[in-house]
Amino acid sequence: MTENLITRPFILVIDQQQKVLDAIASVLNRTGLSCRCCTSAEAAMAVVAKAAPDLIVCDLNLDGENGMATCRRLKSLPGMADVPVMLLSGAQLPDVIRRSPDDGCIYCIRKPPSPKVFIELIEQALGAAAMN
Repeated sequence: MTENLITRPFILVIDQQQKVLDAIASVLNRTGLSCRCCTSAEAAMAVVAKAAPDLIVCDLNLDGENGMATCRRLKSLPGMADVPVMLLSGAQLPDVIRRSPDDGCIYCIRKPPSPKVFIELIEQALGAAAMN
């Protein structure tokens, strides 16, 4: 007998603020999405070494490293080039928004995101990634 196993999309969330991670994890879990939260770039690198996520959600400002630099490092790892990235920022930064597609980011979202809009963007990102 063969079972059809449906795996939930795995989202890697990186933010130095535990309060933000907890809020995002709550929203994702309520919608049936699986996530792993990290408070640093190094912790995220360790997670990706074990399992590639379907989507990366990363804060722009991390301790010790810019969020875009973190995402570039993550996407340079084997099997990670096509993983979509969403950036989060507490500030509206026009230069970041303009540069983010060049750095492999599909969305740049201001924190705190509306849960409804956030989930819609995640679903769009996962859908676009599945088409690649």
